[in-house]
Amino acid sequence: MKTELFDFYVPPDRIAQQPVFPPDSCRLMVLERKGGKITHCRFHQILDYFRPGDCLVLNDTRVIKARLFGRKETGGKVEVLLLRKVRDGLFEALVKPGRKVKEGGILYFQSDIIGKVVGRKDGGVRLIKFNTSSLKKIEMAGEIPLPPYIKVPLKDEKSYQTVYARVSGSAAAPTAGLHFTTNLLKKIQKKGVKIARVTLHIGLDTFRPIKEEEVEEHMIHKEYFKVSKKAVEIINEVREKGGRVFACGTTTVRALETVAQTGGKLRPFEGETSLYIYPGFKFKVVEALITNFHLPRSTLLVLVSAFAGRDKIIKAYKEAVKLKYRFFSFGDAMLII
Repeated sequence: MKTELFDFYVPPDRIAQQPVFPPDSCRLMVLERKGGKITHCRFHQILDYFRPGDCLVLNDTRVIKARLFGRKETGGKVEVLLLRKVRDGLFEALVKPGRKVKEGGILYFQSDIIGKVVGRKDGGVRLIKFNTSSLKKIEMAGEIPLPPYIKVPLKDEKSYQTVYARVSGSAAAPTAGLHFTTNLLKKIQKKGVKIARVTLHIGLDTFRPIKEEEVEEHMIHKEYFKVSKKAVEIINEVREKGGRVFACGTTTVRALETVAQTGGKLRPFEGETSLYIYPGFKFKVVEALITNFHLPRSTLLVLVSAFAGRDKIIKAYKEAVKLKYRFFSFGDAMLII
């Protein structure tokens, strides 16, 4: 399948630079998979699309201060983006300028944090070993990383965290969840909807477009995830009673569908996933998807196309551009049902 099929034009003024307030006042496009009907409303009205007995699954990852600015032994400036924790004190990272940071090189950061480049991996990824195993100490030398298309500094770092974030380790926010407020989640639960939480720490592929000519040739790097026993029990019970599973975000989809690929029924699991979802994929758990409007030629756009159908998604995106929806991380939302 040609990657160019997942290309479209987004006017620069449609790329959201700041979140709206309150978060659940953003626009919501509802796309029906059967028939392709499109409805426009506000995010807080998503409550109307839940039924008692449904389940909402959230990714409770917390964005860490993964962007570090430091210097090399020679005094030259260096920028490091932490992508994935291998173990305490050891991270996979992207480094700028990459060609000048060699294996064995020492990097110095604020708060007496020192890193040593101890290995290299594909895609320009470095392995960096820090002089502390404490993530909190490493974060003291860093800042919240924002996608390159956001040019305006954050007014409040909390605006790039979901209200339910609790497990530190992500290099980017699960942005579909940024629209939820504590009050809206309470209303959803009051309606009789169960809420389950999984964890997937977002890494390299959030920042990497598909560069290959064919969609299937792209490779997704591994990301840590966990589906707990408690989450499994909630979701399986809902499914057994005929309730629907709403996944908030593409990362939640990948966590659930990774586990479900062996047998179709969820089970507790902790490990890594490199599951790549593109058209032709058979979904076994997720029945509704809450998501944002994604970048052209991205694995996220390909995933939602697999869920709703490529033609329906591209048509919806063109309508979103026409109606001046806000795109990407701080943009408006879509419910595919």
